[in-house]
Amino acid sequence: PVLVDVLQTCGAKDVLPVLLQHGNDLGCAETYHHADLANRFPPELHTHDQYGHRRDEVTFHPSYHHLMDLGVAAGQAAIAWEDAHKGYGHVAHAALEYLTHQVEAGVCCPLSMTYAAVPALAHNHRLTEDWTPRLLSRAYDARFRPVTEKTGATMGMAMTEKQGGSDVRANTTRAEHVPGSPDQVRLWGHKWFCSAPMCDAFLTLAYEDAGLSCFFVPRWTDEGRVNDIRIQRLKSKLGNRANASSEIEYWGAEATRVGDPGAGVKTIIEMVHCTRLSCTMGAASLMRAAFAEATHHVSHRSAFQKRLIDQPLMRNVIADLALESIAATHLAFFIAHQFDLSEQDQGNRPLARLLVAMGKYWLNKRVSNFVYEALECHGGAGYVEEGRMPRLYREAPLNSIWEGSGNVICLDIFRTIEKEPAALDALFSILDRSAGTCDGYDRLCDRIRARLLGRTLPIGEARRKVKSLAIALQTHLLAVHEGPEIAQLFVDARMGEGGTDVYGMLPETTPFEAIIARAYPAYSA
Repeated sequence: PVLVDVLQTCGAKDVLPVLLQHGNDLGCAETYHHADLANRFPPELHTHDQYGHRRDEVTFHPSYHHLMDLGVAAGQAAIAWEDAHKGYGHVAHAALEYLTHQVEAGVCCPLSMTYAAVPALAHNHRLTEDWTPRLLSRAYDARFRPVTEKTGATMGMAMTEKQGGSDVRANTTRAEHVPGSPDQVRLWGHKWFCSAPMCDAFLTLAYEDAGLSCFFVPRWTDEGRVNDIRIQRLKSKLGNRANASSEIEYWGAEATRVGDPGAGVKTIIEMVHCTRLSCTMGAASLMRAAFAEATHHVSHRSAFQKRLIDQPLMRNVIADLALESIAATHLAFFIAHQFDLSEQDQGNRPLARLLVAMGKYWLNKRVSNFVYEALECHGGAGYVEEGRMPRLYREAPLNSIWEGSGNVICLDIFRTIEKEPAALDALFSILDRSAGTCDGYDRLCDRIRARLLGRTLPIGEARRKVKSLAIALQTHLLAVHEGPEIAQLFVDARMGEGGTDVYGMLPETTPFEAIIARAYPAYSA
C-alpha cells in the first residue's frame, strides 16, 4: 500500500501494470531459487585460454543471466529515459529497482550503471547516437562479442584506484592521444574497482595534459578485437557475490573522451548522481525485504503458547521496523521524484543533488542495524545459510560504501550547501509545509536552522547535521502521507528524549497493529 500510494503521489500510477507484472515475475519461488543459485555459484574469471592467450572473460551461472534478463526486459535500465514515461521516469526506474533489489541485489549494479550512464554520455554526441539506443534496449544479450553484433548493451564504471580510493585526484592512470584525433586516446594504468567487468563499455577517469578527464572505454574495439583491458582478479567480497567486481589494468586500451578536457569529475558525476539514487533505493529495498521476512516469520512462529507477533515485545519491534521501512520508502521515492522534477526544471538539480546524497548517507546508516534486528527476530533460524537473512545481512553495508562512503557523502552535502545555498533554502521550504504538525518536528527544524543558516558550516558535526535533516524530511513526509500521529511517533522515537537507535522501544500508546498492517497487508492481529 505504501508503494502504491507513493507512486500515485509522484504521478507515476501509469507504471503500476509494469510493476505488477515485474512483481509477479520476481516474487515466485523459481526466481528466489535463481537468486540463491546466483550467489552460491559466483562469477568466475578466465584470464587466458588453453593456448595461453589473454581471454579476460568472466562467466556467470545461468541464474544470474535469468535475473538480468528479467530486469532488462522490465525496463529497469531504460524506463527513465523513454518518452512514454516522461515526468515520472526516474520514479519508475526506482520502483523497478525497489522490487528487484529485494530478491537479488547483485544484478542491480550493472542495471543501475546502464541507467546512469545515459546523461554522462550526452557530453559526446557521437557516443550518444551510437550507444544510447543499445543501452535502452529491452533485450538482454550476455554474449561476449562486439556490440554491433548484439541486441542490447550494458555499461559499467572504473573510477577509483588503490592509492586514492575516493580521492580520484590521486589517480595515476594516463591517457596518450592518438595522432590526428583529438578525442581518441590509449589508456595506461590500473583501476582498483571496475564494477561489472563483462559490461560492453565503461566510463573511467585518466589524466591527460589538460588534467583529469572522463573517457569511454569499449570492451571491444571498432576493429572487432578485445580491447586491452586486463582483468587481474575478481574481488572476494563480504556480500553482493552474484555480481562481479574486479581489479583491472589498461594496457593501451582504446578510449574516447567524454566531456571537456580536464573536466573528468564534472562529467562522470552525472553518472554518479544517478547511481547514488540506486544506492538510496537499495537501502530502502533491503529494509522492506528484511521486514517482510521477519514479519512473516513471527506471524507463523509460536513460543510460550502464543504467536511471536502476539508477544508485546516482539510486536513493538516489528512495528518499529515497519515504521522505519515506511519512512525509508517515502524518503527514497521523494528523492526519485526530485530527479523527475529536475528533468523539467534544471533549477531543481541542486536540491536533487543535495537530497540524493542525504538519502544515500542516512538510509545506508540505518539499514545494517535494521537487517540485524530483523535477523534476530528469527532466532537461530535467521543465522543459518539456508535462509535469506545472512545474504541480506552481508548485502546491507555495501551501498554505504559504493559511490562515496559516509564521510565523503557528508562532505559533498556541505559542499553543495556552500556552492548552492538555494538548495538548502528549497529544502527548508519543503520542511516548512509541515510546521505545527507536531512539537518534536518543530523543535528539530528550529535546531537545524539555528545551526546551519548564516553560519560557517561545522564540518566536524556533518554527520549529526545530515542525520537531523534526513529525519526532519522523513517526519515531514510521514505527516503528509501517513498522518500527524505517525509523524509525531517517528520523530520522538528517533530524536526525542527517549529516542534511540535500538528498535522496539515505542511507547505503549503506539497503534502497533495499524502500523504493521500498513506495511504488511497480510498481517492480522
